[in-house]
Amino acid sequence: MKRNKTLSMAVMLALIAGTLGVGLVTAVYAQGFGQLSGTVYDTTGKPYVDVTITFTNTDTNKTAEVQTDGRGRYSSPPLTGGTYNIDLKFKGQVIYQTGLRTTSGTNVNFDINLKEISEKDKGATAEAEAKRAEAEKQFLALKTHYDAGTKAVEEMKAAQAQLAQTPKDQQAPIQEKINAAGTIAVTELNATQELMKPEDSNRPLILGRLGEAYEAMGKNQEAADSYQKAITMNPTLPANYNNLGNNLAKLGKVDDARAAYQKYVELNPADAALAWRNFGIVLYQANRMKESIEPLEKATQLDPKNPQAWLLLGIAKVNTMEFKTEGDKMTPVIQPGTIEAYQKAVELDPNGPIGAQAKQGLESLQAMGVGGIETKVGKAPAPPSKGRR
Repeated sequence: MKRNKTLSMAVMLALIAGTLGVGLVTAVYAQGFGQLSGTVYDTTGKPYVDVTITFTNTDTNKTAEVQTDGRGRYSSPPLTGGTYNIDLKFKGQVIYQTGLRTTSGTNVNFDINLKEISEKDKGATAEAEAKRAEAEKQFLALKTHYDAGTKAVEEMKAAQAQLAQTPKDQQAPIQEKINAAGTIAVTELNATQELMKPEDSNRPLILGRLGEAYEAMGKNQEAADSYQKAITMNPTLPANYNNLGNNLAKLGKVDDARAAYQKYVELNPADAALAWRNFGIVLYQANRMKESIEPLEKATQLDPKNPQAWLLLGIAKVNTMEFKTEGDKMTPVIQPGTIEAYQKAVELDPNGPIGAQAKQGLESLQAMGVGGIETKVGKAPAPPSKGRR
């Protein structure tokens, strides 16, 4: 009897222990464990047998490993929630890698079908290749238009240089050549823009070249618009401000031109003298003599060794000086610095064309004499060509 009691107690303890064990496992799962299970299929779509699957927690670096059975099935050991790297190996070789994020306390069915994955990869590769081929085709078309437009712009510049050295009565054929090249340049550069994405970082470069084409054709408003668009897209390129200033000045928008040149000077202070000299030249060529004096004075202050700026300053001051009438004669009221400007040009270019023009200016002033003159100063001589951009 005593033995039966002892046996009953042992059975009871065993049952209690079993119950406690089940309760403990349930509690552990409730605290955040889950499980992954599913089937692995090979590249033909059949169950993949004897594949080793390794689960690596990216936060803890802990790993767990299982193997697929004869039906390609697998079940992971209890896993905490988190992100896992999953490696598949067959006969020691990694055949596929993927990843998965699990949620604590959940069981997830996660099949891996290598056939479907392979077909998707092939489709993605074909699509990527098609996109690459289309992008290459578009780039070649863009480059063809850009090269043609750039070539036309260079032809225009060469023709402009020739025009400057040609007598006026012989300039018509050259101007026609400039206009023809300009038409090609505008057409090709606009075609280039159409093939570009709106945010393409090269667009300001195209707009700048387009501005050069319009400017060479004498279409100053179109040129100014192109330079302004280029500046809006990329406000850090100094040359566009200089060129914008040139065209605004030709349009008579002196204040806007001054602002453009000032911005050019801020971005490129080493070429400040060039900017103000260009401003003065454009105003001079537009017969806005009085307005050209200020930028020409700035140019001579910044670069006192440039004879061109001194000559133009002298001419501008002569052509804006006032006269007072004494009987039937007019006495000139010479602006301060007029003679000095001419003398400086002669000093810096004593044997050159600029010095020769300055000497003529001084001789004209001397011919007026202190006693006055009876006629006004004649038309100013043509200025030398503008400085570089």
